[in-house]
Amino acid sequence: MTICEETANVVVLEGLPEVFCFGADFQELQEKWSSHPNDVHDPEPLYTIWLKLALGPYVSVAHVRGKVNAGGVGFVAASDIVIADETAQFSLSEMLFGLYPACVLPFLIRRVGFQRAHYLTLTTQQITASQAAAWGLVDAYEAQSDGLLRKHLLRLRRLSKAGITSYKSYVASLDDGLQTAKVQALNANKMMFSLSRNQEGIIRYVNTGKFPWEDD
Repeated sequence: MTICEETANVVVLEGLPEVFCFGADFQELQEKWSSHPNDVHDPEPLYTIWLKLALGPYVSVAHVRGKVNAGGVGFVAASDIVIADETAQFSLSEMLFGLYPACVLPFLIRRVGFQRAHYLTLTTQQITASQAAAWGLVDAYEAQSDGLLRKHLLRLRRLSKAGITSYKSYVASLDDGLQTAKVQALNANKMMFSLSRNQEGIIRYVNTGKFPWEDD
């Protein structure tokens, strides 16, 4: 991201056609807790990346296809512009495991407002590209989004680095909510992932595919 800050006018994020980003790797967490049970989960690097996408001196564009879940929604919400195709689906699954999207919420609330972020968190259900566009999470979508992305990039590449830098700095000065929320969000995230009941629920899900409320 440092190189992007120095040289890039536009930064485009893409995932696979079927999955943009599905959030934390529970398998990796399970392996870490098994071998290093006292390790503290550190969400700060991820929050910092989202801050850079939201406030950095470039235009951040998320090109979304397929499923977006949990932390993946953070990447989308932090981006300046979100382009999607009709396969895009967005969800927050954290509450199913006794967690909540502490680090995602400051970015998501900034983009779609409290109640819509609140609804996504509590229901844990997917919304479509159409619904996400109606809510402001997606800025533009089409059945095939590659052409739509190219059209946007043709315009965005004409913007000067100095102009983008000045504008993004000004926008950041209007609302320091993302910076203000950082410490609280990080502490909440660390607390949730340090609770033994949450760790046990995630480990059980990895090993058996069963959610915390399901019987053995």
